[in-house]
Amino acid sequence: MITIVLAEDHHIVRQGLRLLLEAEKDFRLVGEASDGLEAVQLVDKLRPRVLVLDLMIPRLHGLEATRAVRRDHPETKVIILSMHADEPYVMEALRNGASGYVLKDATGADLVQAIKDVCAGRRYLSPVLAERALTGYVDHPGESKLDVYETLTHRERLVLQLAAEGSSNPQIAKQLFISPRTAETHRANLMRKLGLRSQTDLVRFAIRKGIITA
Repeated sequence: MITIVLAEDHHIVRQGLRLLLEAEKDFRLVGEASDGLEAVQLVDKLRPRVLVLDLMIPRLHGLEATRAVRRDHPETKVIILSMHADEPYVMEALRNGASGYVLKDATGADLVQAIKDVCAGRRYLSPVLAERALTGYVDHPGESKLDVYETLTHRERLVLQLAAEGSSNPQIAKQLFISPRTAETHRANLMRKLGLRSQTDLVRFAIRKGIITA
């Protein structure tokens, strides 16, 4: 039996996915989340074989949630659901530990196959994606230049996402259970590391990285 946690913030979409997964006799849906932090917490608690995760989920971006799950629970395979077929999004997802990347305009059969493939130890990409090029990138990551984003700490990445979404330092502090001064320090540090000078620069960077949508 393949146990699954489903993380999708749109209720109607999540309901449809739930019906799809529950129709498979070899699948058992053990938990649902509407944001990234809740998804990570459910994986901590339930230890599913698969996490099906929306890339642009709120509170904790899909890439960060993937990284956290793969770091703490490597036995859980992560499948990203995304509307983005652009190569950078797929590359970032694979680099952060995703085993599958399924486009939201794919069929239900594609998602079912993705779950079966990753549980069998294979990687799954929606058919329209250039798998050969992406596989080469993942297998030889040392050939690429250092991405300055990789120098950010986990907390700085959380602050980056929240700041890009428009949260103030006090609001960030409340969401992350830290002091406003600490939030301000994290924000200043990430701005310095990324060479950003304004909120506009920060938002543009987040859009380019796929952390938020335009």
